[in-house]
Amino acid sequence: MKTLARTVLLLFLVAVGWAQTAEDRASLLKTTAAIRGAFARGNVGAIAALHDPAVIKYFGGSNVVLGRDNLIKGLSETFKSSKMEFIENKVESTLFHGDTAVETSIFAIRVTFEDGRPPVVSRGRAMVVYVRSSSRPTGWVSLREMAQAAPDER
Repeated sequence: MKTLARTVLLLFLVAVGWAQTAEDRASLLKTTAAIRGAFARGNVGAIAALHDPAVIKYFGGSNVVLGRDNLIKGLSETFKSSKMEFIENKVESTLFHGDTAVETSIFAIRVTFEDGRPPVVSRGRAMVVYVRSSSRPTGWVSLREMAQAAPDER
């Protein structure tokens, strides 16, 4: 019985070593807020700075963004004719594991077109994998993202 108790205690201590700290949570929140803020300002450079050069974003079907350079290219084109603003961001879960964080959230983005078309709101659910980056002021960069339609609101 003592062996089992020691094993459980050891596993708990190892798991706690990989868990989040208050600083981890605060810096990840700062990162996600910075990304949303950069979208609202149409600041492609700021968005790109919070994404790893090898980022991959899956938006369904054949809509896949491979690498930060392609992210910059796509956002630059998008912001020429529209503005994008996150109007909802509800974090469903966050998992920290060492230098990696995985977050799932429900989001809504309002797209306002420069040509006067009515704005469009798109809701989705995203799972984003972040990795620590000491070269970034917020401490994290996005490495992988998958987005899909959000479930119906309740």
